[in-house]
Amino acid sequence: MTLAPPTLAPATATDGSVTLREITKRFGDATAVSNVSIDVHSGEFLSLLGPSGCGKTTLLRMIAGFEHPDEGDIEVGGVSVLNVPPYKRPVNTVFQSYALFPHMTVAENVAYGLRQKRVPRTEISARVHDALGMVRMDGFSDRSPQKLSGGQQQRVALARALVNRPRVLLLDEPMSALDRKLREEMQIELKLLQRQLGITFVFVTHDQQEALSMSDRIVVMQGGSIQQVGSTQEVYAAPANAFVAGFIGKQNFIQATPQADGSLLGADGLIGSAGAHRDAHPGAPVRVAVRAESVAVTTERSSATAVPGTLAGISFLGDVIQYVVVTASGLELLSRRPPNQVEPLSTGDAVWCSWTDADLHVFPAESVEAA
Repeated sequence: MTLAPPTLAPATATDGSVTLREITKRFGDATAVSNVSIDVHSGEFLSLLGPSGCGKTTLLRMIAGFEHPDEGDIEVGGVSVLNVPPYKRPVNTVFQSYALFPHMTVAENVAYGLRQKRVPRTEISARVHDALGMVRMDGFSDRSPQKLSGGQQQRVALARALVNRPRVLLLDEPMSALDRKLREEMQIELKLLQRQLGITFVFVTHDQQEALSMSDRIVVMQGGSIQQVGSTQEVYAAPANAFVAGFIGKQNFIQATPQADGSLLGADGLIGSAGAHRDAHPGAPVRVAVRAESVAVTTERSSATAVPGTLAGISFLGDVIQYVVVTASGLELLSRRPPNQVEPLSTGDAVWCSWTDADLHVFPAESVEAA
C-alpha cells in the first residue's frame, strides 16, 4: 500500500525549521548515521561539519529526500516529509558539482525547475531575473555555463535553487572546487545573501574555518554521530571532547598527570593547573589541549608553567608567525601569533613555550584525536 504524501502548509515566515528525530541510516552492514537528532531553527545558518565519511552528506540527502532514513522522522515547518518526494519538499539543494546543464543558457538553467512545475511564462521570466539579480549574475542570462568561471557557475547554481523560493536551502560543499581567495569572497557573499533572504541554510563542509566564518551554529559529526552542537564561539572555546578540540583549529595535545595539589605534570615539566576540570583526577593520566594561538614563544622564561624546547621551524603566514618547537621529550608544539606579538627568533634558538591555565582543555587519556 502506497501512502499519500502529506499536504504541506503554505510557506510562512516561521516554517523554515527542520527537525531531525532519532535518524539512523544504514548501507548494508555500515551505519552511516546513528540516532541523530537536530533542531534547525527557522532562518538560521547551520553547518554540518566533520571529516569525510562522518555522515554529514548522508544527513543532508535525507533532508532533501534523496535518501530515506531507516529509522526516525524528518519535519520541515513542523510537518513530516518522510513520504514526500524530493521535488515536492519545500527545500532545494546546491550540489558540490553545481550540476548545470551545459546545453542550456544561464537563464534556461535557472528557469528549469519553474518550467517543470508549469509556472506561467511571464512569471518565470520575472523570477529568473530576480534570482539572477540576487547573485549578481543578471548580465549573464544568455551565456553558456561552460563559458563561466567556477565562482560564476556557483552563483548560477544558487540562483537556480533560490528561484523556487524554498523554505530551506541545502548546500553540499558548494565551494570545494574554488581557489582559496574566491572561497573567502564567496563565504562573505553567501552569508550576506542568507541574511538578506532570511532562508534557513543547512551547509555541509569539512572546512573548519569555513564553518566558523559563516555559521550561526555548528554540528560537529564523527562516525555517523553528533559530537557537539553549539554556536561557533561555544564549539571553538569550549570543545565537548578531544575530537572536537582537535578538529576545530590548530591544537596541541600534551600527555600529563594531575597531581594531588591540582597541578598538571607532563614529560617536560609543569604545564598548568587542572582547576575544576571534571576529567582530572590525581594520578590518572589525561590529555591536555592548548590551541596554537595560545602558545607564546620567548627566549626568557615568563611563567612557572613554561615548557623549554628548541625552535625547529619558523613560517610567515601573513597574519601570523608560526613556530614549531621541539621539547626534550620529543613533543612538537605549534605556536601561531600575530607578528607584533613575537620577539625576533631564529631556528635553533633555545626557547620557552607558555600559556595560561584558562587556555587549557583537559580530556581523558584514552580520548581520540581528530582524523
